[in-house]
Amino acid sequence: MIRRSMAAALLLAAAFAAQAGAPQQKGQAPGWYRMMLGDIEVTALSDGTVGLHVEKLLTGTTPKKVESALARWRLATPVETSVNGYLVNTGGKLVLIDAGAGSLFGPTLGKLVANLKAAGYQPEQVDEIYITHMHPDHVGGLAADGKPVFANAVVRADQRDADFWLSQANLDAAAKESKGFFQGAMASLKPYVDAGRFKAIEQDGELVPGISSIATHGHTKGHRNYVIESKGQKLVLWGDLMHVAAVQFATPAVTIQFDTDSKAALAQRRKAFAAAARGGYWIGAAHLSFPGIGHLATQGTGYQFQPVNYSALNP
Repeated sequence: MIRRSMAAALLLAAAFAAQAGAPQQKGQAPGWYRMMLGDIEVTALSDGTVGLHVEKLLTGTTPKKVESALARWRLATPVETSVNGYLVNTGGKLVLIDAGAGSLFGPTLGKLVANLKAAGYQPEQVDEIYITHMHPDHVGGLAADGKPVFANAVVRADQRDADFWLSQANLDAAAKESKGFFQGAMASLKPYVDAGRFKAIEQDGELVPGISSIATHGHTKGHRNYVIESKGQKLVLWGDLMHVAAVQFATPAVTIQFDTDSKAALAQRRKAFAAAARGGYWIGAAHLSFPGIGHLATQGTGYQFQPVNYSALNP
């Protein structure tokens, strides 16, 4: 009887030990978040995150000030920075705004297509792709192994960005550390250009019913915002109009080394921040913490970001 009791106790102890020793699984669930904007469905898609030493990248400030601002948000460098894209179903068209980094930024990014599929869509269903600008983390997901990832899509971006980033002469003249930006844009856009499925945007206005484009040149020569509107509701997708929420909402004057024209980029950011706070509409940005959607409110001399309230309800 004693032996049986001891055996049972040992088995019980082994069971508890096995539970306590279960390996950690790591990783996250598929990264997509869906909301309705009037009659239009918007699905935020995560391409992943990348750690950035923003204290070295941000300009118009000092590393000490950046680290102090991050600390108020309980952050430290490198800051794990989201890369977001947005899938917009107008009912008539399926439009992707920015395509993520693909394989151009390492293994922590390049997840946008997998998350698009997890959200219930397939790449071949995408009708049009609107690019805010041609930096690698926005266009790298367009192509893989020299072939288009979105087999039926037309790609659109500002004419000025196309003229700059797709220019062999500009690539040849670029500094060594900048050549990868040109090479990434060229490789990503080439399958669509060759197939006659790249169409440059030359002026502001409606692209498809419910989605329009606005020039916000500065971060790059052809940076653009995209505006989605339905039934009196509005969402403005900023692309890279801002990068570090913990710093730039409180101090919009802070710029970043990636800006082609930091003075123009700053002017566009100030204008966009003020309009969003005044208008009370939704905003979304590529590098806001996923899903990167919310509202802006004035706070002192700066602004406060109010992220979308999570909802598990089917829209």
